[in-house]
Amino acid sequence: MSSTPCVVSAALTGVLAKRDLCPAIPYTPEEIAEEARRAADAGAAIVHIHARTPEGGPDWSVETFRRIRAEVRARTDVILNFSTGAVGVPREERVAHIRELGPELAALNMGSMNYAIYSARQKQFHVDHVFANPFTDIRFFLEAMNEAGVRPEMECFDTGHIGNTRPLIDLGILKKPYQFSLIMGVLGGIPGTVANLVHQVASLPRPAHWQAIGISLNQWPLAATAIAMGGNVRVGLEDNFYLEEGRMARSNGDLVEKAVAMCRDQGRPVASISEAREILGLKEAE
Repeated sequence: MSSTPCVVSAALTGVLAKRDLCPAIPYTPEEIAEEARRAADAGAAIVHIHARTPEGGPDWSVETFRRIRAEVRARTDVILNFSTGAVGVPREERVAHIRELGPELAALNMGSMNYAIYSARQKQFHVDHVFANPFTDIRFFLEAMNEAGVRPEMECFDTGHIGNTRPLIDLGILKKPYQFSLIMGVLGGIPGTVANLVHQVASLPRPAHWQAIGISLNQWPLAATAIAMGGNVRVGLEDNFYLEEGRMARSNGDLVEKAVAMCRDQGRPVASISEAREILGLKEAE
């Protein structure tokens, strides 16, 4: 068992799901900040944030992200990770808030894929699109993050996405320490199994920080495995609504509490916000 504290992240809101599916999903900057506070109080050191309109749609306005940052900082010094992932949004619009606001972390999607949500019960697709992330875009985002002094958190939905780091390392624009999110269980990406997580971790360039992200109830066996392997974990309403089959979380804090309890059940300490900054080598909050 690793003695290094586990860094717990919370993905607060995502971009697709709305309150008809889960009433706890936050939309406004104030609601997102309250969820960040609940997650941090429960033990999360990092919050991953998409911006939403008051009606729940995606919002890429720099001013909305600025309000989110201000509201979060009024409540907690939790580490901020802002998203850049979208479909059909110009890449400059997707990175403007990173350039302007300089969060500690920014999500960097590392490859293209079919991205779908399929209901076997209803025999239909609810989401079906191509998530396009060519190397020209990956390099554009990475260079913008480097210029802003923001750590790229590389989101990998499949093994090939990990391999996509090789030319960027060779070019010298992807710098150590590498930080990965291993997202598993999206239809179109790698299935969320323990064996696949072990394979994904073995495929990483070194030195690398990594966290496991399981979609839906895959969240919990993958979190348990990541804790045992010495990795970090991400939970949250972006990825999963349920504490267990049929029991929906009332907030992101509920999901973080379960992840923290899983760490303690395995004898693994949980990183405080300041410990997470030290472990990951991140700058201090503004």
